[in-house]
Amino acid sequence: MPAACATLAVMGVMTLWINRIVAAGIATVAFSLPAAAEGDRLQALYDALAQSGPGEAAGIVRDIRMEWSKTGSPSIDLLLRRGRDALERGEVRAAIEHLTAATDHAPGIAQGWVLRARAFFEAERPGIAAADLERALALDPQHFQAAFGLAAIFEQLDRPEAAARAYALVLRLHPHYDRAREALERLDARGDDVAL
Repeated sequence: MPAACATLAVMGVMTLWINRIVAAGIATVAFSLPAAAEGDRLQALYDALAQSGPGEAAGIVRDIRMEWSKTGSPSIDLLLRRGRDALERGEVRAAIEHLTAATDHAPGIAQGWVLRARAFFEAERPGIAAADLERALALDPQHFQAAFGLAAIFEQLDRPEAAARAYALVLRLHPHYDRAREALERLDARGDDVAL
């Protein structure tokens, strides 16, 4: 009888462990579904923007920007918000510190790299800004804001061919991005031999 009691006790502990493992697995799936759904929503918005008419584009862009701001982490959201707020106040050094903390802790969030690039650009460090934008585009190849920023840096560095290619990418992703269209026209008016 004692052996039977020991067996039942072991089986009870194993059942408890199995229940915990199953619960952890369910929680993992439950928490990953919203992230996948958000990625699907962002892709659907990108697709809609690429096919949109001028009247629809502004609303779609607003929704895309809202998706970009969702990180899934309250602490990263706070760092990004502090970085944006510091940029708006003209406190570039503080912005770089907040946004570097965000990219260090969440390197897979494209918007963190985009915001940090803006801070480095305002600090007159275009090389680092360009590297951050390239990192953002590696994470999200349809991030038209990152592509536009990279194009502007190339134009500032007097690399018209690279700038034109980046502006053309912006217009493929967001056909109604007027500033990108104006920039391409400006490059064309300069008379540079720009090959797209």
